[in-house]
Amino acid sequence: MAIGDVYEVTVGSCTDVHYVDTGMYDVPEYGSVYVVDAERPAVVDTGIGARHENIVAALESVGIAPEDLEVIAVTHVHLDHAGGAGYLAEACPNATVYVHEMGSRHLVDPERLWEGTKHAVGDQIQYYGEPKPVPEARIEELTDGDVIDLGDHELRALHAPGHAPHQVVFHDPAIDAVFTADAAGIYTPSTDEVHVTTPPINFTLEGALDDVAMLQDLDPETLLYGHYGPALAGDKLETYAEILPEWVESVAQKRAELEDDEAVVDYFVERADADVWGERKGRAEARLNVRGVLVALDNREE
Repeated sequence: MAIGDVYEVTVGSCTDVHYVDTGMYDVPEYGSVYVVDAERPAVVDTGIGARHENIVAALESVGIAPEDLEVIAVTHVHLDHAGGAGYLAEACPNATVYVHEMGSRHLVDPERLWEGTKHAVGDQIQYYGEPKPVPEARIEELTDGDVIDLGDHELRALHAPGHAPHQVVFHDPAIDAVFTADAAGIYTPSTDEVHVTTPPINFTLEGALDDVAMLQDLDPETLLYGHYGPALAGDKLETYAEILPEWVESVAQKRAELEDDEAVVDYFVERADADVWGERKGRAEARLNVRGVLVALDNREE
């Protein structure tokens, strides 16, 4: 898969679903945005603002004119998932933007989110593109259990706050699949591995494990990952439930050993996996994930 490529999802029982590699961070396959060619056409997530043109091109390649898009379903407002919402809403004037009620204000006024993201990601911000506001009248707020009716498909919003309080996953019973956002971690098909995603400032281990348990109860055939695309569920949820606490414990142990948070960050950054997402992104990913765990450990002690 190359940046900008559009693929039909052929995993499991999926029909009418395509995904595009938006080119996030210039890492092939890292950012997947889904197009649901339903009676009411939809996209799930928007990627970063700087790459929204790839989504518009993907719509057209699937046969959906921008003015015919009806639904922009945002899993959460982290900018790697929702940074393009304002751009896409502008390009697709008849689409309603759906987002959890705790995240809607950040789409209407993204300044605070933008400043927080710059602080969190450091020099990675060069890849993002400053988000555009979404008009409040174009937003529909979601809460747990709400359904976006697409006609021959539906997106059932299930609150999954362990990664972020404004995160939902979308279950589509028609294809026995879940758009997992970051609730199931990151799956890299090239290595057949599940990876943690624990960024600051809202990650909690207990909440993240609850989210995985919720997904396990759904028992979907297919997981439509926000990073690296679709995969059969298999034992991936069980694996994620195992590696999450192991990861948090490894950071906690290193903190106890080194007694200096910057040294802890440096320790894991130096051992980041460059083979999966390249040296620069691998180091940045490790830095974010370690800082998220350190914040979570501090909050647990309070």
